[in-house]
Amino acid sequence: MALHDEILEQPAALARLLDAAPGAFADLRAALRERRPRFALIAARGTSDNAALYAQYLFAVRNSLAVALAAPSTITLYGARPDMRDALVIGISQSGRSPDIVAVLDEARGQGALTVALVNDSNSPLAAAADHVVDLQAGPERATAATKSYTTELLAVALLSTALDPANEQELTDFARLPELAAAALQTEDAARDIARGHAARTHGVVLGRGYAYATAREWSLKLQELAQLLVQPYSTADFEHGPLALAEPGFAVLAVAPSGVALEGQLEVLERLRAEFGASVLVISDADAALSIDAGLRLPADVPDWLSPVIEIIPGQLYAYHLTLARELDPDRPRIIAKVTETL
Repeated sequence: MALHDEILEQPAALARLLDAAPGAFADLRAALRERRPRFALIAARGTSDNAALYAQYLFAVRNSLAVALAAPSTITLYGARPDMRDALVIGISQSGRSPDIVAVLDEARGQGALTVALVNDSNSPLAAAADHVVDLQAGPERATAATKSYTTELLAVALLSTALDPANEQELTDFARLPELAAAALQTEDAARDIARGHAARTHGVVLGRGYAYATAREWSLKLQELAQLLVQPYSTADFEHGPLALAEPGFAVLAVAPSGVALEGQLEVLERLRAEFGASVLVISDADAALSIDAGLRLPADVPDWLSPVIEIIPGQLYAYHLTLARELDPDRPRIIAKVTETL
C-alpha cells in the first residue's frame, strides 16, 4: 500500500534532505546573515500548518525570533496588504500549488521581504514565488495523507533554524542521528497494530501535547480524522485544563504525545489524573517510563533531542492511525472525499 510504504520511507527521505542541505541552504544562509529579519511569518495549510506550528516554537526557543502564522484569506479574500517588509516570509507546502499560500509569498516578495519556500516540488508556483527554494527531497508522495513530506518539512524547518543561527557540534550530531532514530521509531509498528485493533470501535476523543509536541498532537489528530474518520480534537495540554477537561469520563479516549523534556512533568500530572480520577483510556507516545506506564504506550527511542523530537515522535502516531484505519475496515490509500492536493483561495 502506498501510505504504508511512504511511512517506511521516512528514514531514507530524511537522509536525502540532510545530504542535500549544505547546497540547498548556502545562498539562503548568506541572505539571512545580510538581512537578519525582525520576525517570521509562515503561510501553510493542513499538515504543513502543523510544521509551521513547530517552527513557531523552534524559532522562538532557538533563535529568539517571533513567529506569526499567516492568515492567507486576509490577502486573497479581503484584499489586505499587511506590512511584511522586515519579515522572513516562509511558505510550506507539499505540492506548492495552493493559490492562497502562493499569494502570501507574492505579496511579501513584492514588498521586498525575504521569502523562502519549503516545498516538495521545486517547479511549483510556490517555488516560483520565492527568493529561495528548499526542495524537501521527500520524493513522490502518492498517498493522499502526507507522511514523509511532513517529517521532511519538520527537518527543513530545523535546518532553516540553523541557517539563522549556526548549529553547534552537538546539534550537528543530533541531525546526523535522525535517520537512525526514525528507523528505530518504526519498530513500534507491532505495538501500534495491536493497540489499534482494540480501538476500532472508537468514535471520538482528544489528542494532547505541549511545547514542541503540540505540533505532533495536531498532526496526529489530522491523520486520525482523514484516515480513520475519528473525531478527535487536538489541544495543548495546558489549554485542555481550561475547559475541555469537562469532557473526561470513564472510557473517554485520550491520546497524548509526552516525550522527555521540560513539558513532561506537567503532562504527567494531567494524564495521571485523567486515568486515575476520571477513568479515561490513555494512549501515550513517549520515551519516559512514567508516561508509558499510565495506561497504553508506544515507546520512542531514547535520547531524542527535544528540539528535533517532533521529527521522530509522529512516526508511531502515523503507524497507529494507519492500523486503526485498517481495523475500522477503511482504505488508508483512499480516504473518503479528500484529495491529495487542495487548492484554496
